[in-house]
Amino acid sequence: MNAFNRFILLIVALLLIVVPVLLLLMAFGVLSAGLVAQYTGYNAALQALGGLSGSVFTSVVRTIIAIVGALLALIALLLLLRELTFGRRVARESVMDDTPGKETVITAGAVKTLADGAAREAGAREPSTSLSSDDGAYNVHSRIKIPESGNFTEVATRTRENVRRVLDGQGVRVKDVEVTVQGTAS
Repeated sequence: MNAFNRFILLIVALLLIVVPVLLLLMAFGVLSAGLVAQYTGYNAALQALGGLSGSVFTSVVRTIIAIVGALLALIALLLLLRELTFGRRVARESVMDDTPGKETVITAGAVKTLADGAAREAGAREPSTSLSSDDGAYNVHSRIKIPESGNFTEVATRTRENVRRVLDGQGVRVKDVEVTVQGTAS
């Protein structure tokens, strides 16, 4: 999504939170309609809602309003969390060949599997790979364990080179490969 779409989605999410909260605060007498009209400028809408009171609702209507309000708040919260996630985003797929009629795409799961297999092939034990993407290329971070009799530096270097070679051989754009040794495997 581009920046404009994200901005619009953030505004919608915030409105989905603010508007129901203002209506509930007015309905239960916490804020007066005049006070809200002073800051928002929506006099016609607020005059129509000015007679709204929590005491005129039956218990069934209150239950329905509570359920709808909770659903709106949940949707707004999900939209906000979707847009305000922290950390790097991982491309779900990578285009390997964009020749018209012959587009080839590889998923992030397949890239992880290839990297784990390449680490095992290099002599690593229990590899665990995480990905992040930057400008259409993957940053690969592999966490491995080394056999007890193995040389940490040698196996880590071999793993890094093998992961890069395998992914490059499959046409996956790789920006960086980082290997972290987490100890020995028993």
